[in-house]
Amino acid sequence: MRLLKLEGNNEFSLTKDIINPTTPYAILSHTWGDDDEEVNFTDLIDGSGKTKDGYRKIRFCGEQAARDSLQHFWVDTCCIDKSNNTELSEAINSMFRWYRNAAKCYVYLTDVSTTNPNQINPSLQSWEAAFRKSRWFTRGWTLQELIAPSSVEFFCSNGKRLGDKKSLERQLHEITGIAVSALQGTPPSRFSVEERMLWAKNRDTKREEDKAYSLLGIFDIYMPLIYGEGMESAINRLREAINKRLNPQGGKDTTFVSLYVLGALVKTEC
Repeated sequence: MRLLKLEGNNEFSLTKDIINPTTPYAILSHTWGDDDEEVNFTDLIDGSGKTKDGYRKIRFCGEQAARDSLQHFWVDTCCIDKSNNTELSEAINSMFRWYRNAAKCYVYLTDVSTTNPNQINPSLQSWEAAFRKSRWFTRGWTLQELIAPSSVEFFCSNGKRLGDKKSLERQLHEITGIAVSALQGTPPSRFSVEERMLWAKNRDTKREEDKAYSLLGIFDIYMPLIYGEGMESAINRLREAINKRLNPQGGKDTTFVSLYVLGALVKTEC
């Protein structure tokens, strides 16, 4: 994968392909809009993505990183050449590590505003009702993006900072059901398979196989991606990999029930 850099002329440049970045970097967590409105790798190379809605998120991330004295940043839509299947597979298998090693993770919430005229409960801050209902909390990939980084900061659609993983700890626990200790940095491996599965239960993905692939980092699993294999096959391969990690000498499969429930509850977004 590659890192982005905001140059002096306010243009973006890409580093060469990097396996283990040594320079500090920020990373963006967000929800995808329409595919044709997200700035992809080709758009960034040929400079054709500036009119797309997704360009605003990239601009925000670069400018916020600069404010935090970080020269480099990473955005999944355009730092991966998704036309290269090998690169895509490597990127997804290392995604948790990239988020974990980021100096800052910025969560950009397009559906949260600090001036929400439809506020339900006047006693809440003007953005909190919308924050609790944000689409970000329903997506499969954003689970690891909340768990992995030590520094996670939340921003609304106009770029205003709402708080971080510490100051919003109570709300995040109530919204997601994730244990406070996990939000505070306790490694996912300290939690049972069943509990980690519950974290993902109500989350959706655009591609059905991603229901399994988005959990690779949560279970410290590495496996090849086979888009087109279907959700059931992807979940079965994940189940087998988890069971092998838990029972290296063989033995009873302790993950079947949890993963079966996960598969039964999946909702594939079109």
